[in-house]
Amino acid sequence: MGNLGSRFQSPSQGPEEVLDGASISRKHGCECKKRKRNAPCDCESEQEEDEAVLDTPRRKKLKSTSRYIYQTLFLNGENSDIRICALGQEWNLHKVYLCQSGYFSSMFSGSWKESNMMEINLEIPDQNIDTEALQVVFGSLYRDDVLIKPSRVVSILAAACMLQLDGLIQQCGETMKENISAKTVCGYYACASIYGLDSVMKKCLEWLLNNLMTHQNVDLMKELGTEVMEQLIQSSDLFVMQVEMDVYTALKKWMFLQLNPSWDGPIKQLLADADAWLCKRRTDLCEKKPFLNTEEGSSFRSVFKHIRLQYIINDLASARILERDNILPPDWLTSVYKNQWFAMLRTEFDNDNGPHEANKEEFELSSLRCGRKLTKDGDYCWRWTGFNFGFDLLVTYTNRFIVFKRNTLSQPCGGAVSLQPRRHLAYRLRLASFDSRGKLVCSRSTGYQLLTLEKDQEYVVMNLDSRLLSFPLYVCCNFLYTSPHSDHRPDSSEQESATQNVS
Repeated sequence: MGNLGSRFQSPSQGPEEVLDGASISRKHGCECKKRKRNAPCDCESEQEEDEAVLDTPRRKKLKSTSRYIYQTLFLNGENSDIRICALGQEWNLHKVYLCQSGYFSSMFSGSWKESNMMEINLEIPDQNIDTEALQVVFGSLYRDDVLIKPSRVVSILAAACMLQLDGLIQQCGETMKENISAKTVCGYYACASIYGLDSVMKKCLEWLLNNLMTHQNVDLMKELGTEVMEQLIQSSDLFVMQVEMDVYTALKKWMFLQLNPSWDGPIKQLLADADAWLCKRRTDLCEKKPFLNTEEGSSFRSVFKHIRLQYIINDLASARILERDNILPPDWLTSVYKNQWFAMLRTEFDNDNGPHEANKEEFELSSLRCGRKLTKDGDYCWRWTGFNFGFDLLVTYTNRFIVFKRNTLSQPCGGAVSLQPRRHLAYRLRLASFDSRGKLVCSRSTGYQLLTLEKDQEYVVMNLDSRLLSFPLYVCCNFLYTSPHSDHRPDSSEQESATQNVS
């Protein structure tokens, strides 16, 4: 990408004689030969059509071998040489088919007592396994394909894992990945964790990172446990809508639902009820201790600690809400305020004009996360709230271009604006649209980038193909405005310099 032009800174061969048909034609003669040389011969055409008919296969619906085996041997149990009993049900099966299973192959090939038994009682320790799942799994040994319903995949996977059927396990994993939604994602993630399907776990986390905040759902928030939520909140890939304060708000609603699982109301009422619950609790218990320091709130500390508070306290209204809620321990906020103050001083007095070198680790850990929903195609221009060290960044979407502009003097700004000749910025911009189940329809990303902008300079970040656009379109950005520093206590020379400046 770069600057936009003035607006944005960026020969005829006889027929072959084949078979006996040609000989017959020469012997009896053909009226067609009396015609002109180049005229087509109907006899030859009829001959070709006859050959084509002979070469065309005729299909007759026959009972396939696989279906015959499944019906006769599995369902009817004919010529069975072993009986499997489990969960109060019996299956008359065949050792030669059961040996496809690693579980039964080991049982029958070793010196186990079961190798010579005609009836085996299976103990089923896994509560996810039921008779319907065993019917599907045993039946899969007698047929070429298995239809797995998304609603039954967990039970079938559990049975396939017990019987060590790798092909069926893989098919269950693919079924799960294709059917992730708000209703299934938590169950699928827990199941994949139990049975070691890492690719399914990864896919579930990707879905949650994309949908937790873009499509908030009460039932999903009730199901999400602390461990999964912690992974989501600490990730720089979380698709944040609006600003970091909205991450805090989402956690507050989630925590309220975890403690009040019987709550049943519209999602628009959720925040108000969560705030009212917190207020009533403080009043009734005369509680002055921060909620996360209480016994009831301590289990949520590991999640809230991953909120990037430096991007909340840079907005006055948001900072006041943090103080009012009294959820976070004061020492958390104190250290953040201190670090932000030093960062501001470095920008003002130490000429810190932003990150000069690639530092992806720092970017992943501490970049600002923000986003915007574009409901339909059109022209948009916006900025995200909060003090960003005098870097007033305007984002524009117009004519399928996304443009960054460093605003200094051309447009009004509600806060202080840096007049440094150049400012550096680390960023990543992602676009996505989703179907009704939250599955990605299309997505684009700039990847991690470094950018230098002069005063009032514009830069084209992304040029979109209209054929790939699908609305609503979700825009998510990560920004790093300042260079990473580890603040230290001043040495003697710095103290002396500071004293001289005072005098």
